[in-house]
Amino acid sequence: MAESTGASNDPLAAWPTGRLLATAARATENRWHAALDGLGLTHAGLVALHLLDDGALAQADLARAARVEAQTMSRTLERLERAGHVRREAHPTDRRRVLVARTPDGDAALGRAQVVERELFPSAADTAAFRGALLEIIRGDTPGE
Repeated sequence: MAESTGASNDPLAAWPTGRLLATAARATENRWHAALDGLGLTHAGLVALHLLDDGALAQADLARAARVEAQTMSRTLERLERAGHVRREAHPTDRRRVLVARTPDGDAALGRAQVVERELFPSAADTAAFRGALLEIIRGDTPGE
Protein backbone atom coordinates (compact mmCIF):
# COMPACT_ATOMS: atom_id res chain seq x y z
CA MET A 1 0.00 0.00 0.00
CA ALA A 2 1.47 3.37 -1.01
CA GLU A 3 1.88 5.96 1.69
CA SER A 4 1.17 9.57 0.86
CA THR A 5 0.62 12.93 2.42
CA GLY A 6 -2.26 13.56 0.05
CA ALA A 7 -0.42 15.86 -2.34
CA SER A 8 -0.81 13.83 -5.57
CA ASN A 9 0.99 16.45 -7.69
CA ASP A 10 4.12 16.14 -5.51
CA PRO A 11 6.34 13.23 -6.61
CA LEU A 12 8.15 13.14 -3.26
CA ALA A 13 4.87 12.69 -1.40
CA ALA A 14 4.46 9.31 -3.10
CA TRP A 15 7.83 8.01 -1.91
CA PRO A 16 7.71 5.15 0.61
CA THR A 17 8.54 6.11 4.18
CA GLY A 18 11.85 4.22 4.08
CA ARG A 19 13.09 6.25 1.14
CA LEU A 20 11.94 9.45 2.82
CA LEU A 21 13.81 8.47 5.98
CA ALA A 22 17.02 7.62 4.15
CA THR A 23 16.96 10.83 2.11
CA ALA A 24 15.99 12.91 5.13
CA ALA A 25 18.80 11.31 7.13
CA ARG A 26 21.40 12.37 4.56
CA ALA A 27 19.93 15.87 4.31
CA THR A 28 19.77 16.15 8.10
CA GLU A 29 23.34 14.99 8.52
CA ASN A 30 24.62 17.47 5.92
CA ARG A 31 22.70 20.41 7.43
CA TRP A 32 23.60 19.43 10.97
CA HIS A 33 27.31 19.14 10.20
CA ALA A 34 27.29 22.51 8.40
CA ALA A 35 25.45 24.15 11.32
CA LEU A 36 27.84 22.65 13.89
CA ASP A 37 30.82 23.67 11.78
CA GLY A 38 29.48 27.23 11.87
CA LEU A 39 29.56 26.97 15.68
CA GLY A 40 33.06 25.52 15.70
CA LEU A 41 31.81 22.10 16.83
CA THR A 42 31.65 18.58 15.48
CA HIS A 43 28.91 16.04 16.13
CA ALA A 44 31.32 14.05 18.30
CA GLY A 45 32.19 17.19 20.25
CA LEU A 46 28.53 17.98 20.79
CA VAL A 47 27.91 14.46 22.11
CA ALA A 48 30.80 14.86 24.56
CA LEU A 49 29.55 18.26 25.74
CA HIS A 50 26.05 16.86 26.23
CA LEU A 51 27.32 13.87 28.21
CA LEU A 52 28.96 16.28 30.66
CA ASP A 53 25.58 17.72 31.69
CA ASP A 54 25.80 16.17 35.16
CA GLY A 55 29.38 17.21 35.80
CA ALA A 56 32.88 15.91 35.24
CA LEU A 57 33.44 12.37 34.02
CA ALA A 58 36.51 10.21 33.71
CA GLN A 59 37.70 10.30 30.10
CA ALA A 60 37.29 6.50 29.81
CA ASP A 61 33.71 6.71 31.14
CA LEU A 62 32.94 9.51 28.70
CA ALA A 63 34.21 7.38 25.79
CA ARG A 64 32.11 4.44 26.97
CA ALA A 65 28.98 6.60 27.32
CA ALA A 66 29.54 8.02 23.82
CA ARG A 67 30.08 4.47 22.51
CA VAL A 68 33.46 5.32 20.97
CA GLU A 69 37.00 4.09 21.44
CA ALA A 70 39.17 5.88 23.99
CA GLN A 71 41.48 7.17 21.23
CA THR A 72 38.53 8.66 19.35
CA MET A 73 37.32 10.43 22.49
CA SER A 74 40.84 11.67 23.19
CA ARG A 75 41.00 13.36 19.76
CA THR A 76 37.53 14.86 20.26
CA LEU A 77 38.53 16.20 23.66
CA GLU A 78 41.75 17.67 22.28
CA ARG A 79 39.69 19.77 19.85
CA LEU A 80 37.21 20.76 22.56
CA GLU A 81 40.01 21.67 24.94
CA ARG A 82 41.79 23.83 22.31
CA ALA A 83 38.48 25.65 21.77
CA GLY A 84 38.11 26.19 25.53
CA HIS A 85 34.95 24.05 25.81
CA VAL A 86 36.34 21.45 28.23
CA ARG A 87 39.17 21.09 30.68
CA ARG A 88 40.97 17.87 31.58
CA GLU A 89 42.65 17.23 34.88
CA ALA A 90 44.05 14.32 36.82
CA HIS A 91 41.57 12.39 38.96
CA PRO A 92 42.13 13.42 42.61
CA THR A 93 42.53 9.85 43.91
CA ASP A 94 43.61 7.89 40.83
CA ARG A 95 46.41 9.55 38.85
CA ARG A 96 45.90 7.08 35.98
CA ARG A 97 42.45 8.52 35.25
CA VAL A 98 41.68 11.86 33.63
CA LEU A 99 38.56 13.82 34.52
CA VAL A 100 36.85 15.94 31.88
CA ALA A 101 34.61 18.89 32.76
CA ARG A 102 32.69 21.34 30.61
CA THR A 103 33.78 24.97 30.92
CA PRO A 104 31.49 28.01 30.84
CA ASP A 105 32.47 28.39 27.16
CA GLY A 106 31.44 24.77 26.65
CA ASP A 107 28.09 25.46 28.35
CA ALA A 108 27.53 28.38 25.97
CA ALA A 109 28.55 26.33 22.90
CA LEU A 110 26.17 23.53 23.88
CA GLY A 111 23.36 26.04 24.40
CA ARG A 112 23.95 27.59 20.97
CA ALA A 113 23.96 24.15 19.34
CA GLN A 114 20.67 23.23 21.05
CA VAL A 115 19.03 26.43 19.79
CA VAL A 116 20.28 25.78 16.26
CA GLU A 117 19.03 22.20 16.44
CA ARG A 118 15.52 23.28 17.47
CA GLU A 119 15.45 25.90 14.70
CA LEU A 120 16.93 23.64 12.03
CA PHE A 121 14.81 20.52 12.41
CA PRO A 122 11.03 20.33 12.63
CA SER A 123 9.41 18.04 15.18
CA ALA A 124 6.18 16.14 14.78
CA ALA A 125 3.67 14.57 17.17
CA ASP A 126 1.96 12.19 14.72
CA THR A 127 2.84 10.15 11.64
CA ALA A 128 1.32 12.49 9.05
CA ALA A 129 3.13 15.46 10.58
CA PHE A 130 6.33 13.40 10.79
CA ARG A 131 6.12 12.55 7.08
CA GLY A 132 5.51 16.23 6.35
CA ALA A 133 8.52 17.09 8.46
CA LEU A 134 10.64 14.62 6.49
CA LEU A 135 9.49 16.23 3.25
CA GLU A 136 10.40 19.66 4.63
CA ILE A 137 13.87 18.43 5.54
CA ILE A 138 14.47 16.93 2.12
CA ARG A 139 13.27 20.04 0.30
CA GLY A 140 15.17 22.37 2.59
CA ASP A 141 12.07 24.28 3.76
CA THR A 142 12.96 23.99 7.44
CA PRO A 143 12.58 27.03 9.66
CA GLY A 144 15.67 29.16 9.99
CA GLU A 145 16.83 28.62 6.42
